[in-house]
Amino acid sequence: MVEPERISSNINNIILVGFMAAGKSSIGKKLARRLGWKYIDTDAEIVEVTGLKIPTIFKKYGEVRFRSEEKLVVKKLREVTSAVIATGGGTVEDPDNWSVLEELGIIIHLFVPLEEAFKRIGKRSERPLLTRSEQEIYDLWQSRLKIYNKASIFLDTTNKDLDDIVNEIIEHLKGGSVDNVSKN
Repeated sequence: MVEPERISSNINNIILVGFMAAGKSSIGKKLARRLGWKYIDTDAEIVEVTGLKIPTIFKKYGEVRFRSEEKLVVKKLREVTSAVIATGGGTVEDPDNWSVLEELGIIIHLFVPLEEAFKRIGKRSERPLLTRSEQEIYDLWQSRLKIYNKASIFLDTTNKDLDDIVNEIIEHLKGGSVDNVSKN
């Protein structure tokens, strides 16, 4: 069995934020495995609690209901320690959610340029966000960037292998220096 990586002991949780297709879920799972921590995906928690897939919630009940469920899931995270938490792209738009996430641990912004996000998504059209016009998506990306950039750490995921990104995060959290990871 591989020994879990050790990071700074004053980090209770690691919260991953960023736009859709930034790699939050994929990176979060790998990072949690490497640290020997729990992995929590807020979108998956919403699905578990409601028994409905996210596109179904949006279609049947609308974004307001989804955001309400999301807020409840985020509040429950206060009970969690030693977890890597992948958030939905819009979770951070609610100031109360952002406050809870800041309390929980270190927030890492996984940056993805919008064009790259579209490439990664490809034909996966089940994402509710993709029902909007390109201009609306661009405007949303711009407005969310302002919030994401309040994170403690910024990491550009463009043209990087998932393992390399995880290694960069771990190295940074150990106190090492990484070229394209910056502390905000």
